[in-house]
Amino acid sequence: MELKLIGQDFSVCKVEDYSQVDLEQEYCFLAKTDEERSLVCPSSCVPGNVLVRDDGWRAFRIQGILDFSLIGILAGIATLLAEAKISIFAVSTYNTDYVLIKSEHFDRALQVLSGAGYQIIPA
Repeated sequence: MELKLIGQDFSVCKVEDYSQVDLEQEYCFLAKTDEERSLVCPSSCVPGNVLVRDDGWRAFRIQGILDFSLIGILAGIATLLAEAKISIFAVSTYNTDYVLIKSEHFDRALQVLSGAGYQIIPA
């Protein structure tokens, strides 16, 4: 399985509302519940109405379009990294999954995944 690196730093945020979010940026993940509004975006694009932000994330995506019938793809990655004591923040889209890892653990995570047979594609 191929993992494509994304050459940007990301922030995970809680925002007041989405009025200042630039939806035209290349990466923008929104989530809304009855309790919060979340945003994951490049650190350089964090809006001014952010309530809380956590910077220092790097990311990769699982390459290709994943059929909904596929089972355990994200779980396999998460399990390998959990065994290496590396936490993740995952975001799913219609086509695939994105995995964010704190910058200080990113290179080690890639070593773990590469050692398990995942192909790492540079940004």
